Amino acid sequence: MSDSVVTAYHNFEPQKQGQNLPGTDKAMEPLAEHTRIEKWDENGKPYLEEYIGSGKLKNKKIIISGSDSGIGKSVAIFAAREGADMTVVYLPEEKEDAEDTMSRIEEEGRGCLLVPANLMNDDECKKIIDKHVAKFGRIDVLVNNASKQIQCPDLAEINLDNVRSTFNSNIVGMIALTKFALPHMKRGCTIVNSSSVTAYKGSAGMLDYSATKGAISTFTRSLAMQLMGKGIRVNAVAPGPVYTPLQPASRSDEQMEGWGTGTVPLHKRVAQPAEMASSYIFLASADSNQMTGSVLHINSGQHVGGS
Repeated sequence: MSDSVVTAYHNFEPQKQGQNLPGTDKAMEPLAEHTRIEKWDENGKPYLEEYIGSGKLKNKKIIISGSDSGIGKSVAIFAAREGADMTVVYLPEEKEDAEDTMSRIEEEGRGCLLVPANLMNDDECKKIIDKHVAKFGRIDVLVNNASKQIQCPDLAEINLDNVRSTFNSNIVGMIALTKFALPHMKRGCTIVNSSSVTAYKGSAGMLDYSATKGAISTFTRSLAMQLMGKGIRVNAVAPGPVYTPLQPASRSDEQMEGWGTGTVPLHKRVAQPAEMASSYIFLASADSNQMTGSVLHINSGQHVGGS
């Protein structure tokens, strides 16, 4: 394995993106890993291996919000390798990243629809669903992944407009998109939501973001109960720290310098998006047929056991 591969997973020094949300994949240095997963040989030496699909989502029609970059991008590529066609939902300013995601999906021989939209607008949430159904005819899987975070270490100084915006983006928009999607879903369909380790261990610097992620975990359990009789499963993933554009776009230079190196319990590094995606594939596929209302804690050991 070359030194550059080691560097990409272990020794990167993420750059600031001007604390200008939402951030972009193309501006990251080095680029995030979206398809290669770290493994170890018989001598314990790490190497990267491409994810290979096995038809787990063959001919499924999927919507993934926030899939222009980060975890959502990896989920989209993995889903394409598993045989799915999909709609990629992104903010208009993320167009270049979204087009790259589309090209990666099409390289796998699958269909892709790009829909720019702001999930804080109910009409745009409905537009996403209408455009997807017009192209693909049905919704088999909905992945609610889009979110935002804005740091504030002192509640006395928190900007309440930012609080409202974070809640509207992270949980209200998720509820709206799900509301409009459900009439097009039937028994056997699945919903996968992105929560966070912060919902379980808290975050002193991101009170409102953590609160939205707690709401997402509770929304997941509650909606699972509501839809159980219809045979529609609802689960969530709670990632720990992951190398995505959201991080350098919401943190200072000082915070990002060596971010996570040596301090994250498992492997002493933050995760790459590619290491998150297979959990979403598991929850979206028949492999998890007996799971609903559950949260997978892929959090690098930051909150062992979850709840």
